[in-house]
Amino acid sequence: MKKRIVAIWFPDLITDRMLRRQPELRELPFAFAQSERGSRVIRAASQAAKNNGIFSGMAVADGKAILPELLLFDYEPEQPHKILSALAEWCIRFSPQVAADQRDGLLLDASGCTHLWGGEENYLNDIQQRLNGFSYTIRLAMADTIGAAWAVSRFGMGGTIIPPFKQGEYLSCLPVSALRLETSAKERLEKLGLKTVGSFMNMPRTALLRRFGKGLLKRLGQAMGDEPEVLDPIKPIAPYEERLPCLEPIRTAKGIEIGMKMLLEMLCQRLIRESKGLRKCELLCYRVDGQIKKVETGTSRPSRNPAHIFRLLEQEIPKIAPGLGIELFVLAATVVETLSATQDGLWNVSAADEASVGELLDRLAGKMGVKSIHRYLPAEHHWPENSVRESAILTEKPSIEWRTDLPRPLHLLKVPELIEVSAPVPDYPPMLFRYKGIPHYVKKADGPERIEQEWFSFAKGCSEQSSPSIKSYGEHNSAKGYNEHSSPSIKSYGEQSSGSGKTLGIYSKSGSVKKPPDSEDTPESNQPALYRDYYCIEDETGARYWLFREGEYGSGNPMWFVHGFFA
Repeated sequence: MKKRIVAIWFPDLITDRMLRRQPELRELPFAFAQSERGSRVIRAASQAAKNNGIFSGMAVADGKAILPELLLFDYEPEQPHKILSALAEWCIRFSPQVAADQRDGLLLDASGCTHLWGGEENYLNDIQQRLNGFSYTIRLAMADTIGAAWAVSRFGMGGTIIPPFKQGEYLSCLPVSALRLETSAKERLEKLGLKTVGSFMNMPRTALLRRFGKGLLKRLGQAMGDEPEVLDPIKPIAPYEERLPCLEPIRTAKGIEIGMKMLLEMLCQRLIRESKGLRKCELLCYRVDGQIKKVETGTSRPSRNPAHIFRLLEQEIPKIAPGLGIELFVLAATVVETLSATQDGLWNVSAADEASVGELLDRLAGKMGVKSIHRYLPAEHHWPENSVRESAILTEKPSIEWRTDLPRPLHLLKVPELIEVSAPVPDYPPMLFRYKGIPHYVKKADGPERIEQEWFSFAKGCSEQSSPSIKSYGEHNSAKGYNEHSSPSIKSYGEQSSGSGKTLGIYSKSGSVKKPPDSEDTPESNQPALYRDYYCIEDETGARYWLFREGEYGSGNPMWFVHGFFA
């Protein structure tokens, strides 16, 4: 998206502010004066005073001599900054990025905003009319660059819209002061007769650099778009912020509720995509009269439930005075924390909802068949294939919590499948494995994670006791136990297998080990394997697998299996 910048110049910022507060001074000459080196100097003059020869920088004594009825007010050096800050915050209704420009202007990044007003011309007209209605005299321009917009707003025709990539045509006829040059460079240019930007903008850059230094090339490049220049927003954009402009001003509580719900839906959808939850949020309501009403709320734990957050914000609605109407809502999550993806608990239903959920399941069973609906709960077993059990009761509560502290695959096989593996020994992940006849080259791996068999279980190898068909996990599918977003921090394979002193073993489906000639032979053991070493593996295509080794390397009969697949 092409950048579009709006520059707003306030030639009479301080005096316009005084006229806004005291309209009775409109026809009277007045000025603001400041003490400087033992004398008082005029820093700003009203239009009536300027018409009588008063200007900024004039001594107060000279001004009084020219215009004895001149009214004087004390000038506060911080006043322009305070006024611009308030105006910049008000202008957020036109753009989320607004910056103060020196002591008498504003810069707006209008990229992607003008279509809300029906085009760039309507956008500028609305800004002009609003600020004129607040008694401010302004000149504004729009261009691709900050430098071009700044130059045309101050030295060109007010309200100019420079078409994309055409800033050179509009800058060529402007004086050199339009480039925001240092005084010394500007004087040298004028001394050589180069009084307009067009008189030197096409000269060789090496000649300009040799005579006028880097400052001229930088400012010229910024104005033409060859050098980068960024805004410094007076209020940085919150990382998680949503805006809702209103076609008509909102004056009712119901309208505010609708706006809240729409913003919360947009914000929470983004939080879900990025696995975040908000702890604190604020709602800013921009009124037609320029005032901004703010309400905020917080949560005890990260949340992205729009219904829950709305109930918290709903309590603050009586504090929002809409006045003549609210034209813009801005909802920002000011404090966010990581919140892993969880599935809403369909089974955590109240008595009032139990009947409706049961009816829903009945309809689904009628359409897809009873065997297509399963509900699983955690079981007190270590072996992954036995760690879940099927439940046919809607209201049954789990006896233990789902395990979420370690990575588990989204798809767990009912019975682990034997694979061929090439792996360094003794405890390194595979370098290559063959699954269903297809070779997979390992690029990243993490592990091992040892899972031991229960002391009271004596099943050998893969457990032969019945276990549920693990095709979907109901409520814990992506929440607990088997979390697709809890994928491991997988390191590069080289970090796992680098070093010396390793022996490479090739394992076939039969379980036999082809050892190097210098390796020691160890008699096979007939003892059952009571533990498994699990590895999270990523192959060259980016697919992730959950593999485990059953048996010890020294036993001469280790076997490798694939047990699941990560999302």
